[in-house]
Amino acid sequence: MAGKSMAGKSMASNPMVGGAAMYSTKDIVDNAMNSKDHTTLVSAVKAAGLVDTLKGPGPFTVFAPTNAAFAKLPAGTVDMLMKPENKAMLTKVLTYHVVAGRMTAADIAANAMAHGGKAMLTTVEGEKLTAWKDKAGAWWLTDAKGGKSRITIANVMQSNGVIHVVDTVLMP
Repeated sequence: MAGKSMAGKSMASNPMVGGAAMYSTKDIVDNAMNSKDHTTLVSAVKAAGLVDTLKGPGPFTVFAPTNAAFAKLPAGTVDMLMKPENKAMLTKVLTYHVVAGRMTAADIAANAMAHGGKAMLTTVEGEKLTAWKDKAGAWWLTDAKGGKSRITIANVMQSNGVIHVVDTVLMP
């Protein structure tokens, strides 16, 4: 099911994600665990030891890659990142998808508008993501390595923040 556009109207209820209802009364982890499209992300969050953080008060803005996004990575990358000896690297990748504070699509759009069309977002990992809108009206994120990820579902409100679903894993 397609989500509302980044510039869309405020929604009374959350869009469905991964075939599941998303509840604004639940936290980021509890909602993500119900999405069949985010099983890899949930496993990675558990492996990195970030469950308690993302269940915390936040608020957080999470750019949540789908299973298909993780599948785009080179063969073996996810398995390699999930190994206990690579926990620090996995944590770095995951926290690069998190921005402190609750940034709705409208907040990101306003930030971009105020800065010549590009919003510079500082991630919890410490590096920047750039949010921008293409000519067709789709919103994208560009990572530190120049990789691009499209926001496919925006404004999935959580009790401790907001999730924006993305189609590509971002790399610090």
